[in-house]
Amino acid sequence: MHKKLSLIFGFIVLYSYISVAQDVSYYKNIADSTTNISLKLKAIDSILSKTYRVDNETFIKYSSQYIEEAKKMDSIEMAARKAMNLQTILSDFNNEPRKAIRIIDGVLAHKYKIKDSFLLGGLYLKRGRANLKLNVKDAIKDYEAAIENFSTQDSIYIADAYLFSGQAYSNIGKFVAAGEYYEKAYKVYENRKEYEYMLHARQGIITMFSMNGFYDKAETERKKLIETLKKLENKKYIITEYYNQSIDYNKIGNKQQEIKYLLKADSLLKVTDTNQEDYKNTINIHAKLAEFYISNNELIKAKEHIDILDQWIDKAKEDRTVNVSYNGAKARYYNALKLYNQALKHAEEQLRYSQAIGHEDDIMQSHLLLSNIYAETGAYKKSLENKNAYVTLKDSLYNKGTAQFLAYYQTLYETEKKEKKLVEKNTNIQLLEKDNENFKKIVFFSSLALVLTFGLILLYRNQRYLKNNKELQEKFSQKLLVSQEIERRRISKDLHDGLGQRLLLIKNKILSNGDDDTKKMVDDAIDEVRTISRDLHPFQLQEMGITKAIEYTLTQIDENTTLFISSEIDNIDNLFTKEQEVNIYRIIQETLNNILKHAKAEASKVTVKKLTGNIVISIKDNGVGFDFSEKYQNVKSLGLKTLLERTRFLNGQMKVKSIKNNGTIVIFQFPIS
Repeated sequence: MHKKLSLIFGFIVLYSYISVAQDVSYYKNIADSTTNISLKLKAIDSILSKTYRVDNETFIKYSSQYIEEAKKMDSIEMAARKAMNLQTILSDFNNEPRKAIRIIDGVLAHKYKIKDSFLLGGLYLKRGRANLKLNVKDAIKDYEAAIENFSTQDSIYIADAYLFSGQAYSNIGKFVAAGEYYEKAYKVYENRKEYEYMLHARQGIITMFSMNGFYDKAETERKKLIETLKKLENKKYIITEYYNQSIDYNKIGNKQQEIKYLLKADSLLKVTDTNQEDYKNTINIHAKLAEFYISNNELIKAKEHIDILDQWIDKAKEDRTVNVSYNGAKARYYNALKLYNQALKHAEEQLRYSQAIGHEDDIMQSHLLLSNIYAETGAYKKSLENKNAYVTLKDSLYNKGTAQFLAYYQTLYETEKKEKKLVEKNTNIQLLEKDNENFKKIVFFSSLALVLTFGLILLYRNQRYLKNNKELQEKFSQKLLVSQEIERRRISKDLHDGLGQRLLLIKNKILSNGDDDTKKMVDDAIDEVRTISRDLHPFQLQEMGITKAIEYTLTQIDENTTLFISSEIDNIDNLFTKEQEVNIYRIIQETLNNILKHAKAEASKVTVKKLTGNIVISIKDNGVGFDFSEKYQNVKSLGLKTLLERTRFLNGQMKVKSIKNNGTIVIFQFPIS
């Protein structure tokens, strides 16, 4: 009975396939023979609907024909739709991203004729997906263009562009921008109740935790995500999460968990990829399995996975990301066999692909691998060159991530030392002024006759003297503020180079010893270092601009303290020089720090308004207030003096309105040059 049912089912499937093939042949005959363009396009459209993801070769051939015929008819929007569909097949299935880009470029050459925002934004989005396999920075530019060209009715596609931008920025180490785009994508998906895509955005944020070294946090969040994916029966993304978790375990030296999760990913892949189409996961997983067994000196097991890689790599073609994994595994395998020429060849290929994509971590690991292989062959000069490239890039990556734990205290010491010198300078100036007054009195009482003659001269000289002293003091204060910023960056870097490695080594040793209490203390220290890093060097200004940097700072204070902050921030990007932007950022930061330290406030409101000819910043709190004159005259109170010096640096004005037990308003006004 079962055999009969099987035969019947087989005949049904075969009949359906033959019917489809006959239909395709029928429409092919029309498309290839007719001279009627309208009829030709209808026939090709039928071919494409029946061959999409079934017969890629036919689909690519006739899609290309359709696009060219539509362009001849000046039907650019029809060509755009087919180019967008063709990108998926060319890039994701046939691994021909360059061809996909060429076809989309041909349509975008006529973009002024495309009125549909979905099509225009979609072309840039699809080109970005193709570029992601070739150059991450080009992909980011395409995603930005997509966001600009989509309209509000295309919100779901804008969210996709946000998500892809987050992934791309994360890959090149720009985590602030990546986090911003992930959050934007998450909010849009949440508003539209697109729960599965919300998980994609969450996955990106988890990946950033890993890339910044917060492996425990990443593991906790990833386990939650895996449970959610299981409920949604989304096994393909579970494979990715298993793979990513194994990478994290590798970084912290937990080999037992690393192999466990690699094998879980491989087992689930065999279940889901029965048609053997998922080359990306297959190559990545088997490359890491091969590397694991090579590191354990189990070369027979490693060869099993190397053989699998060799069988699959032809399917990857131009996919640079999987070629990084493939060549890394092959280089390590040949190096273990002492076949150094083959090892060097694949290591160089890994470096080439990594540099082409722009993944800094992969570039760093490629240089380290080359250094090790050259050292094995006795080419110590080349080994040293690659080791230096590895160290330089590693230092650069650390500088982008976190500052060191002692940087805060060292900076406080240096700042207090310089501010003390400033106070001493001011005191000396006051003593000089006092001596000058005494001298004038002596001259006055010595000879009343000469006072009328020389009084005006002395007064004039005194005024010039005071004016020059005031100008010198202001210039000194301004140079001091600039030097403080430079010194903070220098101190952060100097301490980082020595302490960063030790902190990571300490954490790894603690993890291996299982000392959870000490591990928590180290994690707390790392968290504190991250906060200190943001305070020491406002790197947000470089990546986001002054407006976003202010908003980011307000958000951090609002989320991490008991102070509730509301804000109204106008866009003030590109209105000031870089030095001026740093001072504006510091003014807002220091004013808020004063509120947190002294005001005992529950809420604060920050307003930044762009008016004609000037910028007005208002910072208000509902705290205990203070006597401005009393605070300003207090020698130990340098906060207000620093704010005034920064305001003078910007040729601005500062006003303070404060009533004891009734809050404070600080208003700054700066001219726009």
